[in-house]
Amino acid sequence: MSQIFSEADIEEEQRHFSNVITTFQQYAQYSLAANNRRRKDIYTLPCGDKELLDGLGYRQKLQEVDQAILVNAEFLNLIVANPEIFGHDLDSPKDTDEGRVLGDLHDHARDVHSRSHTSHRRHRHNHSHDHGNAISDIRATCGHQGKYKPTDFDFDKLRSTLKQFVRDWSEEGKEERETCYTPMKDALIAHFSNKPSPESRQNIRVLVPGAGLARLAYDVANLGFACQGNEFSHYMLLASYLILNRTDAVEQYTIYPYVHSFSNLPNREAMLRPVKIPDVLPSALPSGSNFSLVAGDFEEIYGAEYEEGNPESEAGQWDAILTCFFIDTAKNIVNYLRIIHRILAPGGVWINMGPLLWHFENNTTNDPSIELDLEEVKTLAQKIGFVISNERTVDTTYTSNSQSMLGYVYRTTFWTATKASSKIH
Repeated sequence: MSQIFSEADIEEEQRHFSNVITTFQQYAQYSLAANNRRRKDIYTLPCGDKELLDGLGYRQKLQEVDQAILVNAEFLNLIVANPEIFGHDLDSPKDTDEGRVLGDLHDHARDVHSRSHTSHRRHRHNHSHDHGNAISDIRATCGHQGKYKPTDFDFDKLRSTLKQFVRDWSEEGKEERETCYTPMKDALIAHFSNKPSPESRQNIRVLVPGAGLARLAYDVANLGFACQGNEFSHYMLLASYLILNRTDAVEQYTIYPYVHSFSNLPNREAMLRPVKIPDVLPSALPSGSNFSLVAGDFEEIYGAEYEEGNPESEAGQWDAILTCFFIDTAKNIVNYLRIIHRILAPGGVWINMGPLLWHFENNTTNDPSIELDLEEVKTLAQKIGFVISNERTVDTTYTSNSQSMLGYVYRTTFWTATKASSKIH
């Protein structure tokens, strides 16, 4: 049945959304202040040292970083230029309800729905593993006096959002993106090899939980499948709305995603190079494409058990589920796998790729966290009723600076799994 949310739940949701908007708006102030600290540090040095740094062009580099930050700020302000499209009245937190329509993704899309959830509080986790003009007079906190002051954690998520744009929507991110997405798309096509053309796939429903900035879901829809992405993060939802709905040309926007750290850089270009997005025009999906994005918690939206006459149940409704860097976001992995099994249609396929960096491990919010190793996850999947095949390891980075002197490589697990029978209820 549809979940009923209390006034406190609704206000907390509104407060979180408003705080995210404030974080976007204060990016320039925060980032310029961080860069100015470097400028102040120069004046603590002896004159000879300052002269040597001037000869290297260090102060000039700081000025160039300031300019790059301002370019980023202009782009981020575009993202939050019209937050009311998400159905949130920032001056009145009491009219949010489940199932609010956010707006069309593009001319070929279905509705984008927002479902309220009780909390966005999460343990720090970025899959990078740094691992998405300000509006005046927006209240930063609902029901509280004063302006919300974003934390370092808030800005870390915002910086990660900029790097997520590189991964999902730039030419520079293509190699990293395709390392993950191509095997998943190939496995999807292979599973439905009896549907060789995009036109023949229009009734095959594919779900992509943890869609992020929605590139994988977009690519799946571009193959002709009826694809729905699901995303929880307001940072990702706001950013994906801009790229999917407010983009008129390839490489319309320019960002500088790497200007926030001066460490492990071989040269100036590694930090100051611009990245243009998007590399494709999202609105150019073929006519008749079925592509949507649903906002909210995966378990709340898709977890309803089957009850006759219950329109909320997703049981048996999905022909394929693609999880990319997703299953380790679970507090209870048992429930994640149970839901995936339940909502798959008979003979449906689950295609998975990702590490096991459990998001809620050692969290400070008293959230439960079940942390299994890979063998335990596979055994659990089999007990729930999956038959795993095509298993292999794929080495990949995640939102990394390809020119950095430091990089993290994940030895991710990849598999396809078909729905056999339900063994755990």
